[in-house]
Amino acid sequence: MTDNALLLTLLYVALAFLLLVLCLATRWPLWAKAGMVLAVTASYFVAQAAFQGMLGWPTPGAPPEKFVLLAVVVEEPDKERRQKGALYVWVNALRDNKPVQEPRAYKLPYARDLHALLGEAMKKNRQGVSQIGSTEAPAGGSGNSWLRNAADPKLKIRISDAPSPQLPEK
Repeated sequence: MTDNALLLTLLYVALAFLLLVLCLATRWPLWAKAGMVLAVTASYFVAQAAFQGMLGWPTPGAPPEKFVLLAVVVEEPDKERRQKGALYVWVNALRDNKPVQEPRAYKLPYARDLHALLGEAMKKNRQGVSQIGSTEAPAGGSGNSWLRNAADPKLKIRISDAPSPQLPEK
């Protein structure tokens, strides 16, 4: 358990203790006390889901608009086990055509054409040709791009070779 996870656990224990003291020390109606207990209990599950993305798990959200492809792991669908499959990509977002400091992992739903595209990109990556990717919002989309997640089959990902660096003249 990391220090942050331990701290969060201790904070939740303290919150539950304060709720217990509040429930025992007041003469509030039973329905109010039960509502508070349910709200605190539900907050544990909401916080767990929210912190999941911060603890190193791949995010199910859409990759950045422009990124450098670092690695790909493929989990092919398995009908016997009823697994849908996934494509895990490790990317470095580009801001002002420069990579950000920390890479991020994304979980994309499995698609055969995307699997082929990312496989070809990784071959080039192993040959020393950096790969630049971009995501394209679907044409005529809902307009709520911040709500769209990677499970959106209309999300288009394009991969191309990075331009060769321009060295200064001597």
